[in-house]
Amino acid sequence: MAVTFSNVNSASGLKKLDEYLLTRSYITGYQASKDDISVHAALTKIPSAEYVNLLRWYNHIEALLRISGVAGDGCGVIVEGFAPITEEAVATPSVTDTKAAAAEDDDDDVDLFGEETEEEKKAAEERAAAVKASSKKKESGKSSVLLDVKPWDDETDMKKLEEAVRGVQMEGLLWGASKLVPVGYGIKKMQIMMTIVDDLVSVDTLIEEHLTEEPINEYVQSCDIVAFNKI
Repeated sequence: MAVTFSNVNSASGLKKLDEYLLTRSYITGYQASKDDISVHAALTKIPSAEYVNLLRWYNHIEALLRISGVAGDGCGVIVEGFAPITEEAVATPSVTDTKAAAAEDDDDDVDLFGEETEEEKKAAEERAAAVKASSKKKESGKSSVLLDVKPWDDETDMKKLEEAVRGVQMEGLLWGASKLVPVGYGIKKMQIMMTIVDDLVSVDTLIEEHLTEEPINEYVQSCDIVAFNKI
């Protein structure tokens, strides 16, 4: 059954999308598809940082469109007031275009006037080193993680629990939206999103050495990973 969204550019529509993407990497399924492109095309501007989950998804789809395109068919989505997405919008760059671009790049390096001078060789080496350094920086990916944070009992102050969790700060860690979910017997757990830089933050270390250690363990009994998605 197709997912339906309405008024996607209004505050209520953006909030609904943000909540919908809290535990999802894509609009439907487990890979980028036409459904993602349909919703992406309907948004008139980049979502504000207030909508953490929506902004994460939007930037991911933007990157896919620039780099490789989107090939998945999806399960079907309806965005009221917008026409279905066309094939051209999701097309992956053709092999011919890619080869032509590569050929142009190769032509740029051809010495039309004989052998390279020492200065030209040095400049070429510097360019190669810069490209290599740039590619290394890009290797560090990011992940979106959803955590279950459980209190000791129904008397635990959940506001202080959230403050304690968000108080954990480190390079490569960004806390996102959170909500309370009933567990039973009057007890509620907190679900909270976070975005991490994979090379800088280990989720296991974060849980074992920070979230379940003093002084936070005064409020937190345990933490579990609910969802872990690469961005």
